[in-house]
Amino acid sequence: MKSLHAKKLALGLAASMAAASVQADEFTKDDLERWQGQFMEVVKQGRELWTSPTLGTNGVACAQCHPNAANTHPETYPKFQKQIGKVIPLWEMINWCLRNPLEGQPLAADDPKMVALQAYVTYERRGVKLEPGKH
Repeated sequence: MKSLHAKKLALGLAASMAAASVQADEFTKDDLERWQGQFMEVVKQGRELWTSPTLGTNGVACAQCHPNAANTHPETYPKFQKQIGKVIPLWEMINWCLRNPLEGQPLAADDPKMVALQAYVTYERRGVKLEPGKH
C-alpha cells in the first residue's frame, strides 16, 4: 500500500512540475515581436560598430577584412584558434582582432558592444548549421 501511495505522490509531483514548466515558457505574439525588435536593434548596433573605425586606434574597421561579417564563422566556435593557442569562444577572437589589427582595447564578454558585435556576426550567418570546433 505504501508503495502505491508513493507512486501516486511521485506521479502527482511530476505532473505539477511539468505543468509549471509549460507555464514558464508561455509568451504572446506581442512578446515575440517585442523581443525580435530588441534583438534587431542590437544587431543594428553591432553592424554600426563593425563598419566603424571607432573600436580601434588606427582607422581600421572590422568590415575592412570581414565585409558583412564574411569569413568569421561564428557557428564554429568555440574552437582551437591558432593565434591564441587554445580553444576559445567567439568573443575572445573578436577581442584578438580588436587588440591586433584594430590596435584597440578588448571588451568584456558582457560589454554591450561585445554583445552587439556577436549578435551582428551570428545574425549574418543565420541558418548555417552549428559546427563547434570546425576549421
